[in-house]
Amino acid sequence: MVAEQLRHPTVAGIARGDLDERVFASWLEQDYLYLLDYVRVFARLAWQAPARRVGDLVDLAHSTLHDELDLHRSLAADFGADLESAAKGPACAAYTSWLLEAAADYADGLAALYPCMWGYSTLGTLLADAAPADPRYRRWIDTYADPGFAELTGLCAEMLDEAEPEPRRARRLFEEGMRHELAFWDV
Repeated sequence: MVAEQLRHPTVAGIARGDLDERVFASWLEQDYLYLLDYVRVFARLAWQAPARRVGDLVDLAHSTLHDELDLHRSLAADFGADLESAAKGPACAAYTSWLLEAAADYADGLAALYPCMWGYSTLGTLLADAAPADPRYRRWIDTYADPGFAELTGLCAEMLDEAEPEPRRARRLFEEGMRHELAFWDV
């Protein structure tokens, strides 16, 4: 499914650095709203987590709230996105409501949120090899190609493995999450 994302016109435009600025601004607004709910998913999972993982999930929520959303605020200024007035579109609303519902169960929630982290880490790594000259798009790519982001992704994978979800159910949740990820690029 990463190959499908790489072929998606929005991702391909980011990779080339020539994506229409209005499209990226719209995507930024939706992703900003998504990330606010992603923080809530981490918080909901932290409430259910084994004691030794509470801090990890709180740290993931903190990193998302401060680091990723700071990136979005910075890029919003460059692209003219209006983060404060944005309203969720259908893909964002469907994805976030699905994630929040999945997070009612610790193992299911981890399986549902993993596609986002894994997908962005993978995309960032793949796109970094030929990042565009436009520093705005390069900053986005560099964020997700960063080894620190890969470490956070690995931490999520570790927590998911420890939660021992039912394998078929975890696979279905992962695949549905990847379908949401692909649909999210349609702005």
